[in-house]
Amino acid sequence: MTESRPQSSAPAVLRRKPILITGGAGFIGSNLADRFASEGHDVLVYDALARPGVDRNLEWLKKRHPGKVSAVIGDIRDETAVADAAGEAQAVFHMAAQVAVTTSLADPREDFEINIRGTLNLLDALRRRSEPIPLIFASTNKVYGDLADVELDKTNDAYVPRDPAIRDKGIGEARPLDFHTPYGCSKGAADQYVLDYARSFDIPTCVMRMSCIYGQRQMGTEDQGWVAHFLIRALEGEPITIYGDGCQVRDILDISDAVSAYASAWKHIGSAKGRAFNLGGGPSNAISLKQLIVHIEDVIGRPVEAIYSDWRAGDQRYYVSDTRLAAGELGLKPPIPWRKGIANLARWLQEERVSLPAMPDIRLQAVGALS
Repeated sequence: MTESRPQSSAPAVLRRKPILITGGAGFIGSNLADRFASEGHDVLVYDALARPGVDRNLEWLKKRHPGKVSAVIGDIRDETAVADAAGEAQAVFHMAAQVAVTTSLADPREDFEINIRGTLNLLDALRRRSEPIPLIFASTNKVYGDLADVELDKTNDAYVPRDPAIRDKGIGEARPLDFHTPYGCSKGAADQYVLDYARSFDIPTCVMRMSCIYGQRQMGTEDQGWVAHFLIRALEGEPITIYGDGCQVRDILDISDAVSAYASAWKHIGSAKGRAFNLGGGPSNAISLKQLIVHIEDVIGRPVEAIYSDWRAGDQRYYVSDTRLAAGELGLKPPIPWRKGIANLARWLQEERVSLPAMPDIRLQAVGALS
């Protein structure tokens, strides 16, 4: 990822106090932009377009919302460009990041520059404004470390906590922070900077510590977006590589629910200011990698080949969000059941990726009706 100057002519939307979404052409950012533009807001997407395929998301947004979505093609490390983009915004959703543990291990300095320096560029731009505006930050469950102290049993191809409180409710926000890998350190440090700017400078900030978000407009790679990646590989008849034993568990959340949570955080920023919330599907949407592959086989109607490799650094055997704080404080509705969400994503992937083989519609409809 290289630094780039913004487009020479400032988007007209800047004069209309837009919602600024950094990383707005990415998976979550583009879905956020679509929601806000559909509600009548002006949206400014700030994105370096460094990830393969995100330019398609930006084209889709502009075509879908002509006159409502504008873009600055720029790097989050470019302090001047970031300040210009944030200068007239009414709210900021900070999604721009280096998102892969593997990349952070290969180049920890770049990981630092994007995730910490980039976040500080944005925070300081808001600090210099005459009036404070909200900033909602996309953090990660990786701030809690590898959770190696959580005792687990292996049952039905999935790890299960021995502690009944964790088993029933998940990991809560009171869990001590414990940064592992350069990615965990950079996102964790940015997480803490965002919270401290509320405390030190009275900027209305809020942090969302996300578990696994999946859904439409997710490109799906081994390093990020594993739910979509598994589906894409399976639909193309390719083997899926599993790092570890496949019994590791995550709570998965449909993108529509994640977008609603971000919008609610802005709506409730008065009470959410300076606070961090765990955002995921919760215990009802917890699933292991092996269990997901079995379900994908049911969805597509054929076996899926899995290849096993070594565990990756900092990987959590078990992480499920305790979502009670976010649900209560932000007024969130119960999330979409994971089986229905997976069927929806499979259908979208089939429509978007013309090279994929046809799937039986009746099977998709039946699976989608499950909870």
